[in-house]
Amino acid sequence: MFGTFTGLPGSLFDDLGRLQRELDDALGRWPTTAELRSPSVGSWPPLNIGATPERVDIYLFAPGLDPEALDISIQQNLLTIAGERRIERGDETRWYRTERYSGEFRRALTLPEDVDPDRVDASYRDGILQVTVHRRQSAQPRRISVS
Repeated sequence: MFGTFTGLPGSLFDDLGRLQRELDDALGRWPTTAELRSPSVGSWPPLNIGATPERVDIYLFAPGLDPEALDISIQQNLLTIAGERRIERGDETRWYRTERYSGEFRRALTLPEDVDPDRVDASYRDGILQVTVHRRQSAQPRRISVS
């Protein structure tokens, strides 16, 4: 009775799955979150941001990237990181689930107003991109002695 609704080629569910993939590719996924602090779907690579009085550190967790192909730019206090991760997939393979991101990405972060866009360092090691943006000397706290 339900033979046409199985995973056989040409079934209704195959057509609906194909339609959903095409819409996701064309429009992107809807931004849903599992909890308040979790990133929205499609926010890749995941990142951590930490700050001290001297600098702001950004860590992007992105294994499988070519560090030479990363595009990192800063304009005033807007940091943009773009790149692409390519994963070779066989043409004959029918994938039921793919959780590892592949494709182009772009992350833009607004940094505090006191960062110095001329003092930025970046390194990529073990699949982690670390970008350090130093704060302006004039914005750092200084101790004032009383005479």
